[in-house]
Amino acid sequence: MLKTEMRNQNTYGIDKMSTYEMLKIINEENAKVTSAVENALPQIEKTCDAAVDAIKSGGRVFYIGSGTSGRLGVCDAAECPPTFGVSYDLFNGIIAGGESCMFKAAENAEDNAEMSVNDLKSRNFSSKDILIGISASGSAAYVVSAVNYAKSIGATAVSITNNPDTELGKAADIDICADTGPEVITGSTRMKAGTAQKIILNMISTASMVKCGCVYENLMINLKPTNKKLRKRMIGIVTEILNCSEEEAEASLEASGWNIRSAAEK
Repeated sequence: MLKTEMRNQNTYGIDKMSTYEMLKIINEENAKVTSAVENALPQIEKTCDAAVDAIKSGGRVFYIGSGTSGRLGVCDAAECPPTFGVSYDLFNGIIAGGESCMFKAAENAEDNAEMSVNDLKSRNFSSKDILIGISASGSAAYVVSAVNYAKSIGATAVSITNNPDTELGKAADIDICADTGPEVITGSTRMKAGTAQKIILNMISTASMVKCGCVYENLMINLKPTNKKLRKRMIGIVTEILNCSEEEAEASLEASGWNIRSAAEK
C-alpha cells in the first residue's frame, strides 16, 4: 500500500480529540514535512539546474498535475511574473480538467491519459521545455502520460511525488520524492503531501529565477509598479541599493520609467 494511503497511528482517535489536541497533532505531523523535503534536496538541485538550462536555451517551465497537485502548480506559475518580472509564458501551470478545476474538483480527470498530452500540445510544449509532473501517489495516469510524452520528444521530465518507487518516479528523468508518510486524515494528500509539494515548487521557481539574474542580493529587482504596495516596495529596494533617501529613490525611479535596474545604476 502507498504510504500516503496508510492510516496514521498517531491520529486514530482524532475524532475524539478536543480542538486544541487536533491542532497540536496536525502541527506535529506538519513538522515532519521539512525533513522529507530536505532528504530530496539533491534531486531538487538537479531540477533547478535543469530548469535554468531550459530557460537560458529559450525554453519554458511546465507544471502539470491533477487535484491539489495541479492547483499548487498553477499557483506557483502564476506568482512568478509579479515576483520576478518574467513573462506569463515562462512558467506554465496545467491542471487536469482545465481551469474550472481550480475551483471545483473533477476527481476522474486524473485518470485521463490522453488529456494531458493534448494539453501539452495545445501549449506548443517542445523539447526545449522542461516538464515537472506532480502527483502525491505517483500513479495519476494524467501525469504519468504527460511525463512519458515529454521524454518521447526529448524534453527533460521531472516528477514530484510523496511515495518512493512510483510509476511516475520511474518514468521521470529526475524523481523528487518527499516521503511525507501517512496523512492525519487517511489519504488526504492536500495536507502533508501538498505542503511538501508547495515547498518544493517554491524552491524550484525561486532558485531558478535567482540563477537567471532576476534577483540582486535578496531583492526583487524586476518588479513592476502595478499597485501602491509594489511602488512602495520598489522605492524601498532602490533606497537599499543606493543607500539614499526615499525621495531620491522615487525620483530616480521616475526618471528611469520605474525600472529598478536602471534607477539603481544612476
